[in-house]
Amino acid sequence: MIHFKTCRWQNFLSTGNDFIEIQLNKSPTTLIVGQNGAGKSTLLDALSFGLFGKPHRDIGKYQLINSINGKKALVEVEFDIGNSEFKIVRGIKPNKFEIWQNGNMINQSSNARDYQKFLEANILKLNHKSFHQVVVLGSSSFIPFMQLPAWSRRAVIEDLLDIQIFSKMNLLLKERNSKIKEELVDITHNIELYKSKIEAQTKYIADLQALNEDMIEQKLNNMEEHKTEIARLFDDSKTSGENLSVLLSTEEKLHKQFLDRMSEIKSYKLQNNNKIKALVKDARFYEDNDTCPSCDQDITETIKTAKLGNLKDEAGSVQSDMALLEKEILTADKEGHEIMDRLNQLRQRQQKINSNNDKISVIQNEIDKVQKDVNNLSQQSGDLNGAKKDLTHYRKEKEACTEKKLEFVEERTYNEVIGEMLKDTGIKTKVIKQYLPVMNRLINQYLQVLDFFVAFHLDESFNETIRSRHRDNFNYASFSEGEKQRIDLSLLFTWRQIAKMKNSAATNLLVLDETFDSSLDVDGVEQLTKILDTLDADSNVFIISHKGDMLENKFRSKIEFYKDRNFSKIV
Repeated sequence: MIHFKTCRWQNFLSTGNDFIEIQLNKSPTTLIVGQNGAGKSTLLDALSFGLFGKPHRDIGKYQLINSINGKKALVEVEFDIGNSEFKIVRGIKPNKFEIWQNGNMINQSSNARDYQKFLEANILKLNHKSFHQVVVLGSSSFIPFMQLPAWSRRAVIEDLLDIQIFSKMNLLLKERNSKIKEELVDITHNIELYKSKIEAQTKYIADLQALNEDMIEQKLNNMEEHKTEIARLFDDSKTSGENLSVLLSTEEKLHKQFLDRMSEIKSYKLQNNNKIKALVKDARFYEDNDTCPSCDQDITETIKTAKLGNLKDEAGSVQSDMALLEKEILTADKEGHEIMDRLNQLRQRQQKINSNNDKISVIQNEIDKVQKDVNNLSQQSGDLNGAKKDLTHYRKEKEACTEKKLEFVEERTYNEVIGEMLKDTGIKTKVIKQYLPVMNRLINQYLQVLDFFVAFHLDESFNETIRSRHRDNFNYASFSEGEKQRIDLSLLFTWRQIAKMKNSAATNLLVLDETFDSSLDVDGVEQLTKILDTLDADSNVFIISHKGDMLENKFRSKIEFYKDRNFSKIV
């Protein structure tokens, strides 16, 4: 049970910087009076804002701030639940929201909405709508139970009967089923993955088993053939290479000597040719000239004859040398051809050796490749046991996933059965069916106390059937405002009784906002007063009214609101 103790506020609506505080558990009945606009109904807005973060009336949140001061709106609500003391502190400009338990502030969630959910679900166990059905009646912004849509009516009853837990369980169950669905998708994917791995591994093992000794032997035979060919090429190169370097060196020296000798011969031959050209030139000079061009002396025939004879002798000697040179050139040229033949033969032998070396390199690479293939085949054959172990592992993992999938399927099936039970048509409906006769009995009892003699009946969908004494059928909308108010009051007191029976939304606090000022006639007022007098000793009723003079002697205490320089005050 929620036992409200105090509610205080400042800079809230018409209240200024000075706190207004009301003791909520001081008197069994308290009359709140005051002129229009004095702030009588501010208590409802303060309670609603403090507990639920929203106004009681249909106004914006920031309209709650005192328009003169414009900041530091603050509401504090104190109450007990069992042995725990709670205080809710909530403000605007700056925004503030604190929950205190036994003098310690409860750790705030990073999300104010989650913090509010925690307050409603774990402490109050009451939401804003149910609060107004159990605690408040008669306000202009109040929506009576009978004017709520069917789903809202059901939500109120579920709060009263404390069976919202089944809705929460159903929600959690749906979330779990959603996760199971995701898990099933993942695990089905894993099963298919392991199937593929098993197929691939089975084929791999079959391929390994197909590798036999014949394949390895064939490759080894090929390798031996390659080695034999390498040996043959080595022998061939050895034969061709005997004394090759010495012979090549010798022949290359001879060839160089030949080239040097031919160069000398050609140089000497060139010198002789130049000598002959010079002798021919001198002879033509003496044949063509009678006077020396240098000294202008006459050249006699004797001198000419002597000079030409010397030139002729010298020319003969040069020609004799040229003949010898030609013979020498022929001899040297023959020797040069012989040297080149021998040298070419030796170079061909070297080329053959180089070619053999290239072939040996290629064949060796082939041998290495064959050896690698043999090693791989041997290694693969050796990995057969490892491959079989991997296959066993994949099969075990697939079996584990399959078993897990079956568990998830069973859990989902089980959850679906439980979900059917947690639906509105399941357990909750059975609980409601148990309490419906009690509800209808209490409603009709309160209607009779209020001198309204009809047979009121709520069905499982919380649709009303109302029969008169003459068994005529009516509904809520068929009645006058005064009769509707009697029904609303009967429902209010019924819900409070049910809440007390279930210890769910039970509270000491009841606020009747202008209930006595509206459609109740004199008899209705008297009967309502009697009902209030019959409430439990731990009940605290606040009556907000304009009829202070008429009602003052009917209640234990009174609070009067008035305006002082545009700010609300209380007496």
